[in-house]
Amino acid sequence: MSDSESDPGDHAGNIKHFSGPVENAWLLEIPEFKPEDNPNGLVEESSFSCLFPKYREKYIKECWPLVEKSLMAHHIKSELDLIVGNMTVRTTRKTWDPFIIMKSRDLIKLLSRSVPYEQAIKVLDDEISCDIIKIKNLIRNKDKFVKRRSRLIGPNGCTLKSLELLTNCYVLVQGATVSAIGPYKGLQCVRKVVEETMKNIHPIYNIKALMIKRELMKDEKLREENWERYLPRFQSKNTSKRAKPKLVKKKKDYTPFPPPLLESKIDKQLASGEYFLTEEQKQAKKQQAQLVKEKRDADVQKSRREQDFVAPVESNIRVKRSADKKATNEIDVESLKGKIAKATKKAIKKK
Repeated sequence: MSDSESDPGDHAGNIKHFSGPVENAWLLEIPEFKPEDNPNGLVEESSFSCLFPKYREKYIKECWPLVEKSLMAHHIKSELDLIVGNMTVRTTRKTWDPFIIMKSRDLIKLLSRSVPYEQAIKVLDDEISCDIIKIKNLIRNKDKFVKRRSRLIGPNGCTLKSLELLTNCYVLVQGATVSAIGPYKGLQCVRKVVEETMKNIHPIYNIKALMIKRELMKDEKLREENWERYLPRFQSKNTSKRAKPKLVKKKKDYTPFPPPLLESKIDKQLASGEYFLTEEQKQAKKQQAQLVKEKRDADVQKSRREQDFVAPVESNIRVKRSADKKATNEIDVESLKGKIAKATKKAIKKK
């Protein structure tokens, strides 16, 4: 090997030679970033600030000593201003990790969005990140927004819990945002589910697909194959609840003349002659109309009260029954006399 050619292993650091194919190089473990890798620290100071709402002041004030202790382990200085309602994080001269300030910024953002300290502190780990999804601008109608947000949470939070178990992420729905903390792959799945739920795709389809993917990953034969045929397909159906008759608009006949102008209030008064009346005549006419209206209302009220004293009309069945009853009560005297005469004759014969 000549002097101009160098061994690639000399610049690999902790990464050893890999004899396999190039496409499998991602299987190598990424070495941990240590203080020895950046002994000079950072060149400039970086800082981030975040406001928090008034209702979070009490909780943040209680857990702030724990936040300061966790950030000081990474040489990050933190400040809390309760008067302005502001949290600030900044690097120091001892800070050696250039990305820890971004993690600290995510930490104070999560604390301001009602995420508990126990979950928010996980974002300082290298393999854990966070994603704040804004869902307010995804839909304009407020009623639909509330309905789909509650659909994402599910009854008693069961839909959100299943999403957490399948993605290994902590998910919190607060107001118009969804905060998620977990591994990068899990955060991608959470964002996809949240955005599609707000676009009127039920989260159960995505949850079912995640469950199928988890089972397919366990099978070594199916791990490298296409999973499209196993996943559920969602087809949006725009069906109306009731069939509305189709209205056919008829074209109007073309006329070169413009439509007639609508009559104004003064034109109507001129046509009726009211425009030429004096104020006294207008007042007298108005009183006369009021008296006529009161008389008409009084007649209607009187007829309504008299209806309570009108006897109800009997039905035909009831009249027929009463007539039959009267007919049965009447006694036929002639037929009764004939029966008595026959009875007396029979008695005389027997004697």
